[in-house]
Amino acid sequence: MAEITLVEAVNLALHHEMTKDSNVVVLGEDVGDNGGVFRATIGLKQKFGLRRVIDTPLAEALIGGVAVGMASQGLRPVAEFQFQGFVFPALEHLMCHAARMRNRTRGRLTCPAVFRAPFGGGIHAPEHHSESVEALFAHTPGFKVVIPSSPQRAYGLLLAAIRSNDPVMFFEPKRIYRTVKSEVIDSGEALPLDTCFTLRKGRDLTLVTWGACVVESLQAAQTLSSQGIEAEVIDLASIKPIDMETILRSVEKTRRLLVVHEASRTCGVGAEIVARTAESAMCLLKAPPRRVTGMDTVMPYYRNEDYFMIQEQDIVLAARELVEGWK
Repeated sequence: MAEITLVEAVNLALHHEMTKDSNVVVLGEDVGDNGGVFRATIGLKQKFGLRRVIDTPLAEALIGGVAVGMASQGLRPVAEFQFQGFVFPALEHLMCHAARMRNRTRGRLTCPAVFRAPFGGGIHAPEHHSESVEALFAHTPGFKVVIPSSPQRAYGLLLAAIRSNDPVMFFEPKRIYRTVKSEVIDSGEALPLDTCFTLRKGRDLTLVTWGACVVESLQAAQTLSSQGIEAEVIDLASIKPIDMETILRSVEKTRRLLVVHEASRTCGVGAEIVARTAESAMCLLKAPPRRVTGMDTVMPYYRNEDYFMIQEQDIVLAARELVEGWK
């Protein structure tokens, strides 16, 4: 079986679900003829036709509003925003309507829509092409928020997102779109939208991360292992809801917590994980929880973004201070 990339896994999941369910439609800027800015939707229009793969105008508010309307009338739209930083014109539709549909109608209507967007830095792009604002949507009641970090999880989580009867924000870390490869079986088997994944076992600290930072976190864990520190690495995957049961089970064993995320530090998802851990397991901790995060600033342009992006050595240093400074 050939290995595929994360973006190819997204395409594979879309092909599978559109074949299985004729109510699944794809819409967005350049998703049809061009196959999307990152080619995530390539081949879909040729296979399923222009009634199910819709090229929209350059109007994110329109994309959000049309998707909500489709979802309320029995379709399962998968709407693509070319970059997460372009989603803001659509927020009124997403936050005021998609996220509230079930509650507003007391369950008479739901909004089974997926809103896809590449996100994060690392490709030397301008600022609105490098946003990491998953916390904004995690803070909004009514949304599920999902971030895959591997081809297998992109495939399984996207299937589950499309099958969900409530709206899912599906953010794809574009920095690893084509750098991470693995085998993916097109089985149609979905992954749960409320579970994180333990990627590496360890005894000395729990390292929680997601998205592209999983790559540096696993590299850091390998380096730490050579230095006698064994980190348990957890891919959060589901930003909302957060699988605290798995995290707390790990913290009960390691007694230390380190959260790594690319998004800005203040009010990030890492702060929520630290707070919940403190509320539930403060007496188990040998050391105060720590975060390695992006800066509280706009992503710099081009080469200067390297100052913002988290490096393996940043994680190694924080982990060593957490373990060696609090024995």
